[in-house]
Amino acid sequence: MAEGFRLIAAADRGWAIGRNGRMLVQIPKERQLFLAETRGAAVVMGRKTFDALPGRQPLYDRENIVLSRDPGFAPRGVRVFRSFEEALAFLQTLPPEKVFIIGGESIFRQFLPWCATADITAVDYRYDGDSFLPALDRDPSWKLLHESEEETYFDLPFTFQRYIRIRADRIR
Repeated sequence: MAEGFRLIAAADRGWAIGRNGRMLVQIPKERQLFLAETRGAAVVMGRKTFDALPGRQPLYDRENIVLSRDPGFAPRGVRVFRSFEEALAFLQTLPPEKVFIIGGESIFRQFLPWCATADITAVDYRYDGDSFLPALDRDPSWKLLHESEEETYFDLPFTFQRYIRIRADRIR
């Protein structure tokens, strides 16, 4: 497997990840996994994703990296980059396995070519989403490496999936 960043997201059957700047569903076990996996690492997000964090506060015990073109956006405890290129240059100085791309749609699409793994909470339901993750199951550069047993949150079925990039030439 090639070295690269890690993507982590929850997506529905149609690869929708959000609506109106919010996640589609909050599954406690998914949140626990997210917190455990990203602790001590860099988490990369867009401004809208940051705005959706509880209290608009940085995630504790993580290097919070936010991309925003707004020159007035400068929250305490956050490293802000005004362009993808600036953020990428900084991120390439970090161990790639300690860089998590956490959203939203634009951030996922920009950084996907630099990701080697994708941890997806696959929700077996189709929401009316307005933001999407690229469908990794239809991309020949990616392979499903592992899928957990199905679990449910109330009556909502979900699995944890790990995709790996199988064509290293796609990592830039």
